[in-house]
Amino acid sequence: MSAEFTKTNYRLQSVKTGKIFEDKGWMLDAPEETEPTLIRAVYENKKLNLGDDSMGIYKFSNWLPVGRILNGSSAPVTYKSKGLAEKLGLENLWITFSGYWPEKGADFKTCSFKETEAYSVCGRMTPEMDKVLVVASAGNTARAFAKVCSDNNIPLLLSVPEDNLNALWFDAPINDCVKLICSKSGSDYFDAIHLSNVVAGIEGFVAEGGAKNVARRDGMGTTMLSATTTIGEIPEYYFQAIGSGTGAIAAWEANLRLIEDGRFGKRKMKLMVSQNSPFTPIHDAWKANSRSMLPLDDELARKQVEVIDAKVLSNRKPPYPISGGLFDAMKDAGGDVLLATNMEAKTAAELFEHTEGIDIHPAAAVATSTLINAVRDGKVKKDSLVMLNITGGGEAKFKNENKLYSLKPDIVFDIGHDAEDIKKRVASLFE
Repeated sequence: MSAEFTKTNYRLQSVKTGKIFEDKGWMLDAPEETEPTLIRAVYENKKLNLGDDSMGIYKFSNWLPVGRILNGSSAPVTYKSKGLAEKLGLENLWITFSGYWPEKGADFKTCSFKETEAYSVCGRMTPEMDKVLVVASAGNTARAFAKVCSDNNIPLLLSVPEDNLNALWFDAPINDCVKLICSKSGSDYFDAIHLSNVVAGIEGFVAEGGAKNVARRDGMGTTMLSATTTIGEIPEYYFQAIGSGTGAIAAWEANLRLIEDGRFGKRKMKLMVSQNSPFTPIHDAWKANSRSMLPLDDELARKQVEVIDAKVLSNRKPPYPISGGLFDAMKDAGGDVLLATNMEAKTAAELFEHTEGIDIHPAAAVATSTLINAVRDGKVKKDSLVMLNITGGGEAKFKNENKLYSLKPDIVFDIGHDAEDIKKRVASLFE
């Protein structure tokens, strides 16, 4: 772990009530409030001061709720598209790339923008926080947290569906401070979240917090900061595929800060978020103009998740209804929830690699597909200022250039396994 530095000056605010309070360690909720709400970081410095590129993601540290810089991070890279833009007839398409593409300056060793979350969340942890961090994931988040915690010797417990274990590959063996439990084959991300919730109740363990963790959202918001500072103004349209929608919430929050900064315009960019058919719970709620998620049968949801190629987009309990969540973000900023089939995404991935020169993840291909369709359908004009958030890429390139190591589960649990037995067995992993 690299040298400590002075903690970023910020306070926390309840989105629901507007109350501002100090961050006393690892706060995920507003104190003494009963209504569900996200909390938001309010930074003392209203102007974004960029650090040197050598700082990786921490070049944005004055808008990150962190108290230390960790080794090995990379910042998202934004560039103006030529190949894809020409193919689509777009004059102002900018691509924000988080993945492995050293030629462009992107050096995400896990090839996913989930590294932006992990470096920010772990940078928020204080030295006094002597607990095991608990993270549930459908794949990419687990890979990112495993890498960051392994490299920086931070105790971590991952909970991942057994069917998603192929996502846990690395370019070096993982440090023993990282442990892995799984929900049995046939389960999904929701089941892995349930496992992690059980474990987070053990003394000495602490939930990372997902969308409720301001560090996770502000880490993801660096994609928006990268785009806006590179372009010189806030984009009109933001395209990204979503599982939980946390990245889109983060982009919206970053957008509001950039408006307050004053140097990049007053625009609220439209959130053009997408899901992989047939798993479309956020799309269905949004189209019904419903703040609440619509009823979804557990077994049907699991079958839908089996079908989709972009497994990372399979969150059944997203931060959509909560105050400050995706519903509020989209109502404030405008936009739409779009859909792409597996075949449409595959075609888009091939087009992206052919025109831009790098492979992309299935989720990024879903976003690219919906951009293609939006241009075709006239939802986006030829001269619109568009940000395409490529949330993962360069994996084929990375795997071709590196020897790979996998992470095997320490324990696999059945769905509905006894909670007390889960706690007992997991606690023993860190004794």
